[in-house]
Amino acid sequence: MPETITLETFRSQVGTAFAVVFPDGTLELTLGAVEPHGTRAPRADAPDLRTEPFSLVFHGPLRPVLPQRTWSLSHDTLGTLDVFLVPIGPKDGRMLYEAVFS
Repeated sequence: MPETITLETFRSQVGTAFAVVFPDGTLELTLGAVEPHGTRAPRADAPDLRTEPFSLVFHGPLRPVLPQRTWSLSHDTLGTLDVFLVPIGPKDGRMLYEAVFS
């Protein structure tokens, strides 16, 4: 995974698969959308604060539903990243999950 994670890190990966690995198998999530949340000015007192907050929306199967927590996601191009996922409900026969980077 790149050292600095930005919106651009994921933009080109929309439609690609991320795997959640369990001891007895994997669950595949597809990156469905990268949603910017605007920008904020850099702060002198917090230079490492993200200036371009964004969220990722993943699509997965309806079952099993992953509970809200940090999951290790594996991607062929980006490698492995620990991401806090929140199930945001079913839509169009899929379960949606959101990860917010602020």
